[in-house]
Amino acid sequence: MVVIGGGILGLAVAWELTRRGSHVTVLEKENSWAAHQTGHNSNVVHAGLYYRPGSAKARMSVAGNRSIVDFARANGVGVEVCGKLVVATAEAELPALGVLAERAEANGVPAKLISSEEAREYEPEVSCVKALRVESTGIIDFPGVCAALVRLLEEKGAELRLGTPALAIRPGRAGGVEIATGREVLAADALVNCAGLQADRVAELAGLTPTARIVPFRGEYYELRPARAHLVHGLIYPVPDPALPFLGVHLTRMLDGSVHAGPNAVLALRREGYRWRDISAADLLDVARYPGSWRLARKYAYPTGLDEIRRSLSKRRFAASLARLVPAIGPEDIVRAGSGVRAQALFPDGSLVQDFLISSAPNQVHVLNAPSPAATSALEIGKHVANLVSA
Repeated sequence: MVVIGGGILGLAVAWELTRRGSHVTVLEKENSWAAHQTGHNSNVVHAGLYYRPGSAKARMSVAGNRSIVDFARANGVGVEVCGKLVVATAEAELPALGVLAERAEANGVPAKLISSEEAREYEPEVSCVKALRVESTGIIDFPGVCAALVRLLEEKGAELRLGTPALAIRPGRAGGVEIATGREVLAADALVNCAGLQADRVAELAGLTPTARIVPFRGEYYELRPARAHLVHGLIYPVPDPALPFLGVHLTRMLDGSVHAGPNAVLALRREGYRWRDISAADLLDVARYPGSWRLARKYAYPTGLDEIRRSLSKRRFAASLARLVPAIGPEDIVRAGSGVRAQALFPDGSLVQDFLISSAPNQVHVLNAPSPAATSALEIGKHVANLVSA
């Protein structure tokens, strides 16, 4: 078996296939594991309350919440199940907060609605009219999970190849699949594509026409200055816009005690572009040529998209978003702390792919949409993909 992609999904799939007796080769084009989405996220173990009951995201994040925590504890990876608050800062947000509470119950997520006074017992500086307390949310070291998976795979004899991109994919002469890397041609019984930001392009290399395309969104983070980290005890989230897959700017106390704030969501000008000056003409042309991009823009460019760009460019606006949750936070309290890029799949009609999207072909499985909560769900996605490979 060959797995393309050395983030948490590729490594989790490889580990599950190895546990089932397959010999696995993992190809990663970068020179380190977890180089993109896995290494640039907020390290939150999601509980599963946001997702439509019965969806793959709902099922796999609830199960993954348990399995990834158990894996981390068993393998010496940092993890803490600290719970979180989702806070309604105005009366108008209460109906949406109630819907979240109903979804939590439907999905089997331990959560309860609490008063503003009760919320301040968890977070003394928070501002809200009501909150949802979610007990099973946690913080984890996802790159550490990847390091543990790499170690386990090496112990089992898997071949792990960094700096090895897949350049061509074709049917094997005697069945299976052949993958050209530039150094050699690998023959495999089956191929699994976990290439994240490049997943649709890898699928095209393999001869498929993906039903959706990747559109990259950059999420930028700030960090509270150490002297102000005491303002946040755990995790504080806003009530999200149900029309969008993004959860809104939130506050997260990390394992080392630092407090991260973010992310926002703006179109990335390169698929692996972590700054405004990271620009790829080819990637922008891909976005411009895809009809779904323009249809999405007509829906959300104004005011949502414009507000996100303004917040990206203005520290004051970013701080104001945080102050809705914790009024004591001001622009002088935050410093920039890097960014990540979300591989969000988009249908031609401009609608965002809301659930995980995994496609199969003879001797191939392609993970085409696996943004958050994919890291939380990684071990469960690994089981699902392994079942598809052996079907």
